[in-house]
Amino acid sequence: MNLLRRKSVTQLQADALTDHRLKRALGATNLTTLGIGAIIGTGIFVLTGTVAAQNAGPAVILSFVLAGVASIFAALCYSEFASLVPMAGSAYTYGYATLGELFAWIIGWDLILEYALGAVTVSIGWSGYVVSFLRDIGIHIPAQLSAARGTLLTLADGTQVTAIFNLPAVIIIAVVTFLLVIGIRESATVNNVIVFVKVAVVLLFIFGAAHAINSANWHPFMPPSTGVRGHFGWSGVMQGAGIVFFAYIGFDAVSTAAQEAKNPQRDMPIGIIGSLLICTVLYIAVSAVATGIVPYLQLDVPDPIAVAADHAGVGWMSSAIKLGAIAGLSSVILVMLLGQSRIFWTMADDGLLPRFVSRVHPKFRTPWITTIVTGIFVAFFAALFTVREAGSLVSIGTLLAFVIVSIGVLVLRLREPELPRTFKTPAVWFVAPLGALSALYLMISLPWRTWERLIIWFVIGMLVYFFYGVRRSKLARPPRT
Repeated sequence: MNLLRRKSVTQLQADALTDHRLKRALGATNLTTLGIGAIIGTGIFVLTGTVAAQNAGPAVILSFVLAGVASIFAALCYSEFASLVPMAGSAYTYGYATLGELFAWIIGWDLILEYALGAVTVSIGWSGYVVSFLRDIGIHIPAQLSAARGTLLTLADGTQVTAIFNLPAVIIIAVVTFLLVIGIRESATVNNVIVFVKVAVVLLFIFGAAHAINSANWHPFMPPSTGVRGHFGWSGVMQGAGIVFFAYIGFDAVSTAAQEAKNPQRDMPIGIIGSLLICTVLYIAVSAVATGIVPYLQLDVPDPIAVAADHAGVGWMSSAIKLGAIAGLSSVILVMLLGQSRIFWTMADDGLLPRFVSRVHPKFRTPWITTIVTGIFVAFFAALFTVREAGSLVSIGTLLAFVIVSIGVLVLRLREPELPRTFKTPAVWFVAPLGALSALYLMISLPWRTWERLIIWFVIGMLVYFFYGVRRSKLARPPRT
């Protein structure tokens, strides 16, 4: 039983040229907007407020900077892999080609959790903004049907009710799942329109509300520690960085679409790095403006950017921000479900999961079974989880993926230095180790409860692999004669 058997990079490259089951319909612009679509979402519209109020104060700005720097290191490594191995699967495929099947399984299993719970987290944020927006126009969704099960909610008249499940979150998952089954080109077109709307809304907030900044709200910039790890002080900034890191996983999602890119060698690095740089600047600007307008302790709400707009005296902007957030979060859900279904599909195609899951729809040329299974799973947990519970778990999964990809680039440089690389990670012996170490440091900063859940998921994954995948893997079968 060879647990470290590897896929051949040259064979993967040959497969990329001959495997036409998925439609190659995405150009550099589509890939960049896919990245922006995934990155600008819960991190900017929801987590900005909760991390400022509970972890870092105004120093949430530093949390975004640190998470962005760690992401840039990893993005450069991803870009080299994505142009070298233009196949669906992202870090799972890269791990299979460099570190072996066991490591590939670990990261693939981890990515299933990452993307599924990413969509869960964002759909919960989407629900909060939809409920708020509908309330503004006189439509009221019962509180019992708009929050995680068991959540105690206080109504306008002071009475308290207990939530049953989050109905709006379930509805948006169902709509996005349907769109992804129909086709990648249609999904990308819808995403392009949504990204234009939400970037316009973000810029509107930055420039329209900046006049209301009160520098006194930035003091103290880093509130002193309360004595609880991760609650203000430097540990709060670091834990905040680990949580908002969830906001940066969009470029990772771009790499899962490599097999649907028209010219992946050229366009994948553009999509990955371009989307990350654009969004990092926007994140830092929004967090600075929001904490400058509203005292950070008042930002622990489902719609902090809309609250900041209200405080800025631009109430007319509040509805626009909520509408932009709704559109923006919709595109994040779309890209998360896209990425998760492609990871699932690739693992099934390799024999590590049941093969029937890897079927492609004969008309739409999409992995429709994995898409529907993913949608059902995500809708179930979106109805029951809170945004913070899901967000922390996604962050640790993403960080683990970054550690493995950063190490994998170095391993492949040593093992197969002669491979032609259309994009090479600059200063790789500096960038890749820093990418791995910074991601590992952010992982350590996350709460122990998050680690517990990751360990439980890891144990389940090991059982599935050793009782099913290890013997049914394509690489376990004897070669045909």
